[in-house]
Amino acid sequence: MEKAKKSTRKAKAPASAEFLTEAYQKHLLLHGKQPSTVYQFCHDLGLAEADFYKVAGSFEALEKKIWLGYAEQTITRLESDKDFEKFSAREKFLAFYFTLAETLKQNRSFCVLLLNRHKKLEIVPGFLQSFKNAFEEFAGRIVMEGKVSGEVAERPLLDKRYPQLFWVHMSLLLLFWKDDDSPDFEKTDVFIEKSVNLAFDLIGKGALDSAIDFGKFLYQSRMN
Repeated sequence: MEKAKKSTRKAKAPASAEFLTEAYQKHLLLHGKQPSTVYQFCHDLGLAEADFYKVAGSFEALEKKIWLGYAEQTITRLESDKDFEKFSAREKFLAFYFTLAETLKQNRSFCVLLLNRHKKLEIVPGFLQSFKNAFEEFAGRIVMEGKVSGEVAERPLLDKRYPQLFWVHMSLLLLFWKDDDSPDFEKTDVFIEKSVNLAFDLIGKGALDSAIDFGKFLYQSRMN
């Protein structure tokens, strides 16, 4: 009996997470909404539905994965800089926010589309959950360093809440950045600098001057 010939065709490589992410973002930006089903999305790409599930279990899970990537890319980039460890806690937060802003700017249309689903972020949207967890873990580490260096005051009733308070700050930053129409988002840069300085003055000393300065900036931004 003649042996069956082995197929010489190579199995098609599964779609990468990067490919699916880019395809999903493109669809969302062109159509303004999610694909009707995962099957339809994969069919249009010439993929098997199972290829999608190797990356994420749903479109919502994929959005969550994308935003987590923004936080992880930012932290990795900072920690790869040998000078980062020499920064003060205040400088590390400033570096994080400025670096994150650059990362988000590369994907602004997609980020704004998702953020526009939620006018306020008191209740954390699903796509921001993993991003929030990664940020709060980072914030907690930097706040702890600040306590050791004396930048952050020991306040028993607030100590454990500092990461959550910085998340509130992050939420305000995201909403401000979303609506910022200044050239190269210059107002966002000012928001970051003044608000981080105010935050560290509040958890350290000398809050009054920074509070007045930041209040003037917000007032002038609304007037312009």
